[in-house]
Amino acid sequence: MEKVQLQVTGMDCTNCALTINKYLTKKGLENVKVNFVSGLVTYDYHPTISESVIQEGIHSLGYNVVGNTTIPTKTQIVWLSNHWQRFLFCALFSLPLMLHMVPGLHVHWLMNPLVQLAFTLPVYIVGMQVFGKSAFNSVMKGIPNMNVLITLGATAALAYSLYGTITQQAAHFLFYETTATIITLVFFGNWLEERSLQLTQKALQKLIVEQKVMANMIAYDDKHEEHIFPVESSALRVGDLILIKDGEHVPMDCKILWGEVGVNEAIVTGESAPVFKKMNDMLIGGSIINNGSVKAYVTAIGQDAVLGNILKLVQDAQSEKPPIQQLADKISVIFVPLVSSIALLCFCSNWLFLHHTVTESLLRSIAVLVIACPCAMGLATPAAIAVGLGRAAGKGILFKNATSLETFSHIKAVVFDKTGTLTTGNFTINHFTSLELSDADFQQLVFSIEKFSNHPIALCLAKNWKTKAAIRWSKIEEKKGLGMQATDQNGNVYWAGSYQVAKHLTNDAAHNVYITKNNVLLGWIDVSDEIRSEAKQVIQWLQQQQIDTILLSGDTQIKSEQVAATLGIQKVVAQQTPEQKLAFITHLTQQMSTAMVGDGTNDAPALAKASVGIALSDASNIAMQSAQVVLMNQGLQQLPLALSLGKHTYKTIQENLFWAFAYNIIAIPVAAFGYLNPSIGALLMGFSDVVLAINSVRLRWKKVL
Repeated sequence: MEKVQLQVTGMDCTNCALTINKYLTKKGLENVKVNFVSGLVTYDYHPTISESVIQEGIHSLGYNVVGNTTIPTKTQIVWLSNHWQRFLFCALFSLPLMLHMVPGLHVHWLMNPLVQLAFTLPVYIVGMQVFGKSAFNSVMKGIPNMNVLITLGATAALAYSLYGTITQQAAHFLFYETTATIITLVFFGNWLEERSLQLTQKALQKLIVEQKVMANMIAYDDKHEEHIFPVESSALRVGDLILIKDGEHVPMDCKILWGEVGVNEAIVTGESAPVFKKMNDMLIGGSIINNGSVKAYVTAIGQDAVLGNILKLVQDAQSEKPPIQQLADKISVIFVPLVSSIALLCFCSNWLFLHHTVTESLLRSIAVLVIACPCAMGLATPAAIAVGLGRAAGKGILFKNATSLETFSHIKAVVFDKTGTLTTGNFTINHFTSLELSDADFQQLVFSIEKFSNHPIALCLAKNWKTKAAIRWSKIEEKKGLGMQATDQNGNVYWAGSYQVAKHLTNDAAHNVYITKNNVLLGWIDVSDEIRSEAKQVIQWLQQQQIDTILLSGDTQIKSEQVAATLGIQKVVAQQTPEQKLAFITHLTQQMSTAMVGDGTNDAPALAKASVGIALSDASNIAMQSAQVVLMNQGLQQLPLALSLGKHTYKTIQENLFWAFAYNIIAIPVAAFGYLNPSIGALLMGFSDVVLAINSVRLRWKKVL
């Protein structure tokens, strides 16, 4: 299903995101995801609902769709276009109203209620253009946001002061500075929040920047003379020829036509050590040429490129909500009506039952309104996820959904495939035995069958025994977990597969590939595969974390046990078909949270069924699609970091939610009992979000291993 993605500005909290989500869902759109941290809104394309209608609807809610939009943008004054500018403007008018608080300073003309009204009105007007408009739209859509509380508090103070001015009782009803300071300090708090959230997006922003570089495009004139001219990478198309010089970024995914270079692929792999590349090798967009120059042609652009895919995966994952956020979301929906009710109850209780003055009762209820912070509950998860996913992406670890981060905190067992996962998958032929055919005919037969398979062993055999005189088959197909079955023009049936295809013909299960013809054993082949250098260290780390390790392989019991013994893996389940692997993972997942690490097509069903499926970047396409986590460094060395980041991100979410709930549970009663000035409450409300953002940003540098 084609996805539509919009960049929306103006969202201040989770309730804003819920407002947009509810509107789009009512329109009949499916898979709607709104991330107020990044401003991304995505949904499945709907043929009968035009994008322009959606953009107009979002615009009517009080938010702006930026970028490629059909909404005519109003000419906007540069001044007062962001929270910092609004804060400065409002501060100019609010500070004089607060001069009477300075000990020993008495400016009598500032005590005139009309003068105070004149200073307050500009602040109130600017505040209502932002908070009032947002509050009204959210109420109309049935999901009141935090701006409702700000609007109610500021308006109540202004109305009370106006009543005192009109009735000439200003001495008892003068709280214009409360209105002005609430709005001013909330603008300041919002600015601090924006700055903090920008830090949480730093890693993702780096990926976006890496996509926007200049390229040296190569073109030829009528005389076939070469010309090189600079273009933006966004202007490149598949098939364009480019020159990439020493020290330059690779603008898009491309294939080398000429030259040799050392490439820093840290943007994808997390490893800064140069990787040697030569003719016909692939270069990843966003990587950097450390030395040398190459000519290449573009193979993929935009979201089809590796970096584009990474960016899309991270953005999609940020929009996901793990289960831990569900409670906070439910509370956020009812939070504003609940706090409004508490504020009204506070006013009535203080005035009618505790016999406080109307002034004191109103100030306490206003303090309740402005100190309550629904944003904190909504921000707790997105902020931590943004940092966790960003740090992971910078290290070459891609989480396709945020749920995996939470699931990682409960993993009790990690199941490994063998070939290509614990081993390199780069096979060499050690020995072969032909019982019926000459060596040449045996090799020809094996090549003719195995050239149709993508299995690492088949690729090795086809590469080493390649011949032009290949046999033509009338039918050939791959039987998952068994091998290749071929039928020739005369109806003879051949097998090239595991011991399973020959176990009724021999008791010797020590070989890798068995060749049969019409149930007659023709011979066998022995190959060797090198164990990954990092595998043993990873297994040891997992066991130190009290995580069970299991080897699940389609290979023979003997060879699987040899690998397990070398690495110290606790349990071996060998000679498994894809169906048996799936059944094993299904059963194990029912008992405990299980991670499955694999790279082959045979692993895809098991990867999808595991609590968390983990694929390596050199895995088959179907394996990468089935997995929830992809390790981009072509190895296992980042698995401990992936698991640790998941656990610490989940821990950060828990800390954030604890703070969010504790803040509101403590702050609201404190305000209700008169221990908090409304102006201080407005400042604390803004700082509550900043605390969450700072705690989340801490995850970028926190030691997790």
